[in-house]
Amino acid sequence: MERKTHLVNIAGIKRELPLFEVKPGLNIAVLNILGDTELVEASAKELMKKLEKVDYDLILTAESKSIPLAHAMAVIKGINYIVLRKSYKPYMGEALRVQTNSITTGSPQLLILDEKDRRSMYHKKVLIVDDVISTGSTLEGMRKILDMAEAEVVGEVAIFTEGDPEDWPEIISLGNLPLFFE
Repeated sequence: MERKTHLVNIAGIKRELPLFEVKPGLNIAVLNILGDTELVEASAKELMKKLEKVDYDLILTAESKSIPLAHAMAVIKGINYIVLRKSYKPYMGEALRVQTNSITTGSPQLLILDEKDRRSMYHKKVLIVDDVISTGSTLEGMRKILDMAEAEVVGEVAIFTEGDPEDWPEIISLGNLPLFFE
């Protein structure tokens, strides 16, 4: 059986996103930018154009498919980026932790800011970067971590938001993915 797809145009690049069922009767188009250098670079450049008037010191993302996007954007801007990890390692020291629920994993997950990165973001202006914002759970977890670390969220960006675009008025994105109900 051939999987259904959804055609998107991201920064002039077309991709067929496969549809996967995440709940009975609900499918989502899955964007996987890992290894897609052309798409990552084009998306980073387009998002950076939309951020010209935003002042930030660091980029923050979660350990997920958004890491290459955060890296590419940090290279363009000439700044560092921080990755919130999903499992604790002893070298992380006195880390901050927040639990979230992801639509793609379907289970609770941790977001962890290690001690070193916690110090480097203290009183900094931070841009949150994600590949797709679906429910906002990971985004809310990142906001909580930044609050605990005494850093300021100055913007939130993603390649796509998902669902009703009106749910994401503050998110800077390159487009919106619909939900597919059967």
